[in-house]
Amino acid sequence: MLADEAAKVVRHSAAGPGYRFLVLCAPRIAAALVPGQFVHVKVPGLEASALRRPFSVFDADAESGEVTVMYKIVGRGTEALARVAEGDEVRVMGALGRGFPLTCKGAPLLVGGGYGVAPLHFLAKRMVRDAREGCGRPVLFVGGRTKDDLLAVDRFEALGVEVRTATNDGSAGVKGFVTAPLDETLAGLRQSGERFELFTCGPDGLLKAVADRALAAGMPGWISMDRHMVCGVGACFACIQKIRMPNGDVFNARCCVNGPVFAAADIVWDG
Repeated sequence: MLADEAAKVVRHSAAGPGYRFLVLCAPRIAAALVPGQFVHVKVPGLEASALRRPFSVFDADAESGEVTVMYKIVGRGTEALARVAEGDEVRVMGALGRGFPLTCKGAPLLVGGGYGVAPLHFLAKRMVRDAREGCGRPVLFVGGRTKDDLLAVDRFEALGVEVRTATNDGSAGVKGFVTAPLDETLAGLRQSGERFELFTCGPDGLLKAVADRALAAGMPGWISMDRHMVCGVGACFACIQKIRMPNGDVFNARCCVNGPVFAAADIVWDG
């Protein structure tokens, strides 16, 4: 269900150096959202711009009506958003896009980079809440350049999710890419013959690395593509991703309506 709500800002706080949590009261959207979907926010102070800003959903609670997004202050839009105060009102549209599947067979392994952890938190919360037979408790693998880029680790741990970290400079967790602790875990799962599924969001290099590992293991992989979703409803064709159809044809999918989550086996990677 798509709704356009005037949402009151409930809380607005730091999520790490240069990152923020924005909590909005948007009951209709909160009730409709599934992990991996996104919302479009019209940023106060940028009324001259007709375009909204897309944000992944960090959390949504149908009971309280709250929707939480995590964002990084990177430009004019997010700088304006950072000035929004508790009690202010912003317009929000959602739920948008296609999210992650909520069932899995085997161990759910969640892999995030930077604020790519945002939709993975919502996914982990739903998986823990709606634990089903055959689907293990999720494990999060999160990487960043430094320890300051390891976001919301405490919130995952509060859900009872095991977190394994890696940083490029070695300031936290394994030194190197997040694929190092992931590969160690995958090797153990292969040795034991245990099934798993991979879920990921982050920069393209990470997404392709995770997709390659899912395909090599013959296991499902679910990839949330990070594209510039300008209109959010499929009208502008700015967020194209090549997808291979079952008959082998290549289709120019729009991430905002056909995604942003795609099966690893369906993605055609450029280059």
